[in-house]
Parts: sequence; structure tokens; C-alpha cells
Amino acid sequence: MTVSYPNTELFINGKWRAASSNDWLDVINPATEESVGKVAVAQISDLDEALDAANAAFKLWRNTPPFARYKIMRRAADLLRERADSVAKIMTIEQGKPIAEAKGETMLGADTIDWYAEEGRRAYGRVIPSQLANVNQIIIKEPVGPVAAFSPWNFPINQAVRKISGAVAAGCSIILKGPEDTPASCAELVRAFVDSGIPDGVINLVYGVPADISNYLIPHPIIKKISFTGSTAVGKELASLAAQHMKLSTMELGGHAPAIVFNDADLTAALDVLTTQKFRNAGQVCVAPTRFLVQDELYEKFVDGYVKLAKEVKLGNGLDSSTSMGPLAHDRRLAAVEELVQDAVDLGAKIHCGGQRPKNVGYFYPPTVLTGVPKSARMMNEEPFGPVIPISSFKTVDEVLMEANRLPYGLSAYAYTASSETADRVGREIESGIIGINHHGQPAVETPFGGIQDSGQGKENGSEGLESYMHSKLISHKTTP
Repeated sequence: MTVSYPNTELFINGKWRAASSNDWLDVINPATEESVGKVAVAQISDLDEALDAANAAFKLWRNTPPFARYKIMRRAADLLRERADSVAKIMTIEQGKPIAEAKGETMLGADTIDWYAEEGRRAYGRVIPSQLANVNQIIIKEPVGPVAAFSPWNFPINQAVRKISGAVAAGCSIILKGPEDTPASCAELVRAFVDSGIPDGVINLVYGVPADISNYLIPHPIIKKISFTGSTAVGKELASLAAQHMKLSTMELGGHAPAIVFNDADLTAALDVLTTQKFRNAGQVCVAPTRFLVQDELYEKFVDGYVKLAKEVKLGNGLDSSTSMGPLAHDRRLAAVEELVQDAVDLGAKIHCGGQRPKNVGYFYPPTVLTGVPKSARMMNEEPFGPVIPISSFKTVDEVLMEANRLPYGLSAYAYTASSETADRVGREIESGIIGINHHGQPAVETPFGGIQDSGQGKENGSEGLESYMHSKLISHKTTP
């Protein structure tokens, strides 16, 4: 199938259109560095129109029966599945990931819509027995109001679909600021909802200068909740802005996940999972393993095994079905990864494979395995967000747990061990929102996703993800005796 890359317009109040200023940004294919299309740049007047539309639509959508919302959402999921092949090619062109990963993300997006559709029908309240005679105490769930959401470029559908689906299932309207680097696949997600019959104004999609959009939408009185996925630095700024205006916020921020391999681990299984999950999306995954900590007896075997598997990764254009890892998503990411590796080498680290840009064209960077990386190196303290693997050794459980908790991040962590006692300690003592033991263990849509400390606040997915778009109202009613 031949898929041409579309220019991406804004979607406001039920209409696809250019920005009021007719300003556009180029969209770059990271595998070729060529401009493949354009994305509209919203202005304040466009945001005002989106705000008015979301406000008017909320008054109607909040009173739409959950079963009616459910049917529209299920249709959107079906449409996204039907279009998965074409959407995946669009995503690969703009983002770089292999076509199989892009299709998998699209299909998972459809599953996410389905789950939220079902969960929205089951947002139950409860009856609380009163201490007083003839008093009925009822808790009901109500949507919080219009939402401003901000989604990133690394997963153009699966980051946005959690926000859209949670808001829509709860009865909220939403203005989504999509990713300018990867706009078209995100727009195709919205198109599935539009073609399923979602009322005008319930979902609005804008692109533009991120700071300008966030600084205007977050304080606006129409907006009642903020949902952001992105870097810790930006997340702290937006959370602070939201707090100044007493806005609810969910922040899914960066991480620096320890991956611990104990001496009694299944080495083959650990290598298989930790290579697969590290090189997925070229390492541009907030829950990717990033600090590899291997107990001393298994250390050399692990390093040798990891280097062997890393060298087998086929780097190339994601549209080639034989490619196992595509380019980084943009030139900014390439420069950042190169700087992290050079910093580690300057501090004495040894490169076992990779470490150098293999092509002059495209933002490609190979799997790069390093040892002897000191804790002072930037890649041991900053989220690498790329295919770089620093491997360190440790001796005792106490030592590695201290290292796992050394940084202020707490999104995800991983451990491999045959000992139930060790697994129990890892689960209890590592400070993280998500811990996978003997497998990747990342949450499906039915389980809560989110970090603690500098990795964010609040949860997406699971019942917690839906409830973050709702508030609980107490109705206490004294009846006539």
C-alpha cells in the first residue's frame, strides 16, 4: 500500500482547518532528513475558538448517557483498527520507528479506547450508611470539566489516546496539544473519533509553539484539568502553573529505570527482555531500562551476551520490514545522545559496540554498550532516551537497592532473580511507581501507569486513569421520618 504523507490541520469545533494565521511548520522524516509535509501552527484566536467549543460541548457531553458515549468510542476503536496499516506507515514516516512497532502501537491504541469505553459504563458511585436517622448519603461521580492535554512525539497515538479516552469516557471535553514532530498519526487518532460520530467540540486538536499554548490554556478559567506527558523539567513548570490556578493535573514525566540482574537470574531471559525493551523505539521510551546493574558473578557473561545481541540489531528505515531499529526521532535527540556518550567516554567509560553515528543521512544512532561509566557521568543521572546501555556491577542486595533509589526519579524499575526473598525486597524497597520482576511487567490499559517523585504525579490507565477525570460529589439527603 502506498501512503502519501498528509499536511496536518487543526481540528476545532468539528472542522479540520488551517490556523487563522496560515502559519505552518515543516515535518521531517528522521530516516531521510527530508521535509515530508507541514503542520498548522495555532494562534491565540484558534485557542479561543477551541476553548469556546470545548466549553459548549462539555455542557452537552457530560449529560450524554455513558452507554451512548460507549458506543461512539467502540466505533472509534474499530475504525482505528481498520486503518491501522495506513496509520502505521504515516507514523513511521514522521517518527522513524519500525513499521511493525507502529502498527502495534496503533492496535494498542484501539484496545485502549475499548477499555475506557467499557470502564466509563462502570464509573459507579456508592451509598454510605449515615450516623444519623433518615439521612441518605450518596457519592456520585461527575466529570471535572474541559481538559487541556499535552502529548509527546515518541508514541504519537498511545500517549494521546490515554488522555482522549479517559476524558471522553468520563464525560469531559478536551483540547489536545499534539506533537509537532509527529502530528499526522496523532491526527488520525482524532479522525477515528470524529468519523465515529463524536459531537463537535468534544475533541479539539491543536499544534503550535508548546510554551505559548500551555501558558494560555492552563490558566484559562474554562480549563479544569491538565494532563501532560513529557520531560521532568517542563512538567514541573506546568504543574506549578496549574497549581497557581488550582487546576487538577496529571503529570507523566521522565524516568531513569534501574534494571537489576542478580546472580541467580535466568540470564537468557534477562538478556532477551532487556535488549528487546531497550531498543524498542530506539530507546525513546520513558519506561525503558536505562541503568543496567548486574551482580558480580554474572557480570561478564551479561556484558558479552548483551554486546552480541546489540550487534545483531539491524538499523535502518522503519518502512523496511527487515529493520529492527529505526532512527532517533529528530536532530535534537541525536545531538543529546552523542553528548551523553562523549561525556561518559571523557570520564573513562569503555565502549564495547556502537558509539558513533553510522550514516551521514538520517538521525541514526546504533545500540551502544558501555562499561566503567562513573556515577558522575551525565547518562547515569539524566534520562538517556536513546539506545545507550551503561552496565555496572554490584556485590550485595543492599548495595544495588541503594543505587536503584539514588536518583529522584521513580517511574519504573526491573529485576531478575530466582529468589522470592530478593524479589520481595525489590518490590517493597525500590521507590518506583512500576516494578517488573522477571519480565518487563509494563502495565496494560487495565493497570495504573505513572511515577512518583520527579517522575510525576497521578495515574493514567486503570480505574485510576478514568477517575482522574472525575470528582466525587456527596449528596446527603435528610428524608421526612
